[in-house]
Amino acid sequence: MTKIGIIGGSGLDNPDFMQYIKSSDVHTPYGDPSSEIIHGKINGVNVVILSRHGKKHHLSPTEVNYRANVYALIESGATHIVATTACGSLREEIGRGDFVIPDQFIDFTRHRKNTFFDSFKNGARHCAMADPFNTDLRNALIETAKELDFKYHPKGTVMTIEGPRFSTRAESNMFRILGGDIINMSIAPEAALANECNIPYAAVAMSTDYDCWKTDEEPVSWEEIMAVFKQNAENMKKILIHMTNKVR
Repeated sequence: MTKIGIIGGSGLDNPDFMQYIKSSDVHTPYGDPSSEIIHGKINGVNVVILSRHGKKHHLSPTEVNYRANVYALIESGATHIVATTACGSLREEIGRGDFVIPDQFIDFTRHRKNTFFDSFKNGARHCAMADPFNTDLRNALIETAKELDFKYHPKGTVMTIEGPRFSTRAESNMFRILGGDIINMSIAPEAALANECNIPYAAVAMSTDYDCWKTDEEPVSWEEIMAVFKQNAENMKKILIHMTNKVR
C-alpha cells in the first residue's frame, strides 16, 4: 500500500493540509530524527510528514540528521519520499515563486553523514546515482504543477551547499558555470540516502531569490527567503495535496 513520506522544509512545518491521525516518536540506529512523525491522510492516501529543521526550525542544515530522517520515514512505512525546499535561482528564467522539479544534484556539502554504508566490513556497497530523482514521482509533480497552472520548470540541477552561510559572488558564478540551476542546503544528502534504501525520492523546490550572482539586485537574505516562501506556501501545499493520488 502506498504511503508517501513528506519532508517539510522551511515554511511548511505545520501539517495543516492533511487529515491528522496521530504523531509518534521514532528512534533509529542513527540517532533521533529532526521531529516527531505525523501520520495522516491526504485525499485518502496515507502520508507521514517530518519537519526537516525541527518544529521550531532550531536545526541548521549541518545539524540535520539526514540519515535518521530518511530511516524514520521508512520505519514509519513510507514507500515514497517527496521533499519540499526553498531554493535560490541561478538562472534568469527561474523567477521568484517559480517551482522547480530537479532531476540532478551536485553535492558541495562537507560535514554531513551522507551514506548508510560507513563500513565495508560486510562487503563493499557502491550505490548508483546517475539519476537520483525518481522519474515517476517527478512526473507526478510536473503533471500536478501543470494542472494547477503554476509556473514551473520540469527539470534542473540543484547545487547543495553546506551552509548556513550563503554563497560568495564568486561561488555563485562558479555554480552557474558548473551547470547549476538552483541552489539550496539540503536536497543532495536526502536524495542520496533514499537511493541507498531503494526508496523513490523526488523534490519540489520553490525559488525565493537569485542568490548573489545578479549584480543588479541585492544579495539574498533570510528575511527575503521567508517572505517569498510564505507568500507562496499555499501553492506548495496545493501541489502536495493534488499529487498524492498520482503516486503508485
